[in-house]
Amino acid sequence: MEMTGTRPEVVVVGLGTMGAAAAYHLASRGVRVLGIDRFTPPHGRGEHGGGSRIIRQAYAEGRAYVPLVQRAYELWRQLGEMAGVDLMTQTGGLMLGSPDSAQVSGALASARAHFLDHEVLDAGQIRKRFPAFTPHDDEVGIYERAAGVVRPEATISAHLRLAERAGAELRYGATVADWDATADGVTVRVDGRTISADKLIVCPGPWAADLLKMPGSPVRLESRLQHYWQPTDEFAIGRCPVWIWEPADDQVAYGIPAFAPPADLQGTRPGIGAVVKAAFHTGERPADAELGAPSATPDDLTTMVAWLGERLPALAGARYLDSKPCLYTMTPDEHFILGLHPEVPTVSIAAGFSGHGFKFAPVVGEILADLAQTGYTLHTIDQFAPDRFTAKAQG
Repeated sequence: MEMTGTRPEVVVVGLGTMGAAAAYHLASRGVRVLGIDRFTPPHGRGEHGGGSRIIRQAYAEGRAYVPLVQRAYELWRQLGEMAGVDLMTQTGGLMLGSPDSAQVSGALASARAHFLDHEVLDAGQIRKRFPAFTPHDDEVGIYERAAGVVRPEATISAHLRLAERAGAELRYGATVADWDATADGVTVRVDGRTISADKLIVCPGPWAADLLKMPGSPVRLESRLQHYWQPTDEFAIGRCPVWIWEPADDQVAYGIPAFAPPADLQGTRPGIGAVVKAAFHTGERPADAELGAPSATPDDLTTMVAWLGERLPALAGARYLDSKPCLYTMTPDEHFILGLHPEVPTVSIAAGFSGHGFKFAPVVGEILADLAQTGYTLHTIDQFAPDRFTAKAQG
């Protein structure tokens, strides 16, 4: 496969969540970009399936994320307007748990550090305001009005469509086997042939372990199951926010109120225009990039319903529809890998989003475009430095 016409300035490997955004930002700046993916995104083998993702600003994972997600909000709105698609829906968000839980204390710390609009609710206030929730008396919630839902598949399609419109060349069904640095840029081996370019962006998704080419980078692939129910009145937007719940003695779970179902969801009938989603965020469930996520078992649903029965009993008793897998590419500290390759400065990498990266897609695309063009970005990404793991391995 030889690049037809002019040599690309940048090749983007992987056109899922982050690669599609990078291709769009580069093409919109007039950069000659070639995007390559082994499938045709959006698809069921990446980390973006399921029809919906939570977006929030009071970020429990660390206050350093807040400026990035605030920029992402701006870019989400711009993307939706340019694509003519509704990509983000504000629902409000509720982070629940004990006052010292990571979800509650982290969200509160971020909200206070960045002066975000938020409320601290005790258990009684939660039950009164959001009747679907039945927290223990010693649990509290951080309510964030700006939180909501974004649409992953529609977002990837919008980024790719706009990238092509801006001049990007996108090739699907092409498998990247390897890449190398050269004296004048990079080469990428695709289905037995070679493509040369000035710069490379690697957004490998589940194939991070092979394509990052960073010895000592301890990414691991896991899967989670997203469960779907037919909604009842308690779960309408306005009565139920998006939520993340960290019990003191159980798994962290999250959920989304009545929202448009994934296009390929089984169990839906004509006339069902919305579904309610709940899933575990934690729990080890290994997956394989080539084989995909493991199949659901009856025990998976039993465990989820038991968890919900104590906390959202109306959902536990609702009509169950189906489940869909979601892949997580995990890092040990659960922070992203984002920046220049530690050994090859002509290569930028984005991986290891650890189950909480989708909301950042537009700003990650902007960052990757910055890095490919100038080797630098004005966004603060120090905590995501790719060499933080390789340096430890070498030490």
